[in-house]
Amino acid sequence: MEGLIAEALKVISIILLTMLKFIFGPTLGYAAGYSYAGTVLITVTGMMLSVVLFTYLGEVLQKKILARVFRNRKVFTKRNRKFVSIWKKYGVRGVAFLTPLILTPIGGTLLLTSYKTDRTKIIKLMTLSAIFWSLIFSGLIYIFGNTFLKLIP
Repeated sequence: MEGLIAEALKVISIILLTMLKFIFGPTLGYAAGYSYAGTVLITVTGMMLSVVLFTYLGEVLQKKILARVFRNRKVFTKRNRKFVSIWKKYGVRGVAFLTPLILTPIGGTLLLTSYKTDRTKIIKLMTLSAIFWSLIFSGLIYIFGNTFLKLIP
């Protein structure tokens, strides 16, 4: 029973970290010794939990929490300009596609919700992006993982 609880905690911790930064899923799944399919599943689950949570709480978070936290901050920061330029250049599909690469699952979702994107569209496009990039990143890590580990002293 203790082994099952330890394993569940390991999976949950990887999922929680993947909610914050996508690349944690493939790297930590590999490091934990999970199969390629298991790592893909954990990674997609982590990103999509974040996406669903912030899709449905995004407006509330922006109005209540973020407004208080960032009350006296500059609006036109370099980071905000980057988000707006990504939005203008690539639109909803581009933001969803680039979220695992450039943005975080939270950042990409909040960007889409701030532009009043349809929730079902956000979830659909982010799911496709999560599956695609999880297959790619996990595949690369599983192919080259041992090579990289040998380089570390």
